[in-house]
Amino acid sequence: MGRVGITDTTLRDGHQSLLATRMKTEDMLPILEKHDAVGFRSLEMWGGATFDTCMRFCGDDPWVRLKEIRSRVKTPLQMLLRGQNVVGYRNYADDVLTEFIKKSVAFGMDIFRIFDALNDVRNLEKAMEVVVAEGAHAQPTVVYTISPVHDTAYFVKLAQTLEGMGAHSIAIKDMAGILAPYPAFEIVSAMKNAGVKVPIHLHCHYTSGMGSMAYLKAIEAGVDVVDCAISTMALQTSQPAIEPMCASLEGSDKDPGFDMKLLTEIADYWKEVREKYAEFDVASKSIDTNVMIYQIPGGMMSNFISQLSQQNALGRLPEVLEELPKCREDFGYPPLVTPTSQIVGTQSVLNVLFGRFKMNTAETTQYMRGYYGQPPAPINEEVRKSIIGDEQPITCRPADMLEPEMPGAREQAKDIAESEEDIISYVLYPQVAPDFFKQRKG
Repeated sequence: MGRVGITDTTLRDGHQSLLATRMKTEDMLPILEKHDAVGFRSLEMWGGATFDTCMRFCGDDPWVRLKEIRSRVKTPLQMLLRGQNVVGYRNYADDVLTEFIKKSVAFGMDIFRIFDALNDVRNLEKAMEVVVAEGAHAQPTVVYTISPVHDTAYFVKLAQTLEGMGAHSIAIKDMAGILAPYPAFEIVSAMKNAGVKVPIHLHCHYTSGMGSMAYLKAIEAGVDVVDCAISTMALQTSQPAIEPMCASLEGSDKDPGFDMKLLTEIADYWKEVREKYAEFDVASKSIDTNVMIYQIPGGMMSNFISQLSQQNALGRLPEVLEELPKCREDFGYPPLVTPTSQIVGTQSVLNVLFGRFKMNTAETTQYMRGYYGQPPAPINEEVRKSIIGDEQPITCRPADMLEPEMPGAREQAKDIAESEEDIISYVLYPQVAPDFFKQRKG
């Protein structure tokens, strides 16, 4: 089996989880040489919410960030790609997804971790196909959640399907931090025993306090790589910390063999940098046991509090927490990750305030029409009918309903875009990119 690999998430999920994704490129560059020297399996430094926030809040060009980091490190670079959502919050046409991946590879991206909120493999197909065609590494994702339909057999079957689609490796993504140690052992063991040959990566958040324990049991089961952040950018809602993970494995055949002195130097650097972003450093300093009771990520809880406060209805939070699992069941038990966490969460609040499905968001309507894909379990047909009437939901791959978007974007952005990557930024974020382009020009 050999040493366990560690992917370093400090440059992406670490600051996305702890500092509202506000980290600027200029604070990443001075320490890259040391990160590169550690021997990580990969550096996760792009994708997720970083693309949007780079332009919206940081005054950074996300493409320049990728280029600058690539020019300084030899370690493989990794990104989080939201399947057909690319790095946005809706499904984009295939031509947008294709151009985004091609340009990302040209700028030096190596590994694409690709996920879909519903685990609908049709929403991963095109991304995997293009990544493989471009000679990069396709790592589709098994999104972990807990429900009556999400048992070990479900996750194993999904992994086998993804391997059959050409995956170079597979990630198990525990975005809420709810994967307990023994289920982690069971799922990884079952995947290996079922003949999954490609490497298995495990990604957990530390939200519930179980992340490191889940990693150790998964390592015992033969997991190949785990995601960690440097200690001063770890724990809370981020990933488990690198240094104690290495210390726990020291002297075993799984020992990553990293230089602890070098890791300490990196941790000291990030401790100082983190202080610069104190105004965004609002993650709970303790673990969140609510996540084990309600199975919802911390961000959802803060959204509930915000939405109810606006309606002067904060006292109704217990009702919302009671409504959420019922609403999720009506939706066919989607995993609660972007964008389904926002859709189900907001709908649960509306159900409590105005009556069940008396007022529905546009996203709920599109979900019921099939435009987000196939949920893991059947949708409650009575609920669907109350929202979309006799309309028949689509059964094809949702992106098949979309017309090409790049030609229109090229036309609309021709006076403000300076490059092909600018046009991609524009088509993904038409409200955000123009202001950023103006700001960049000074």
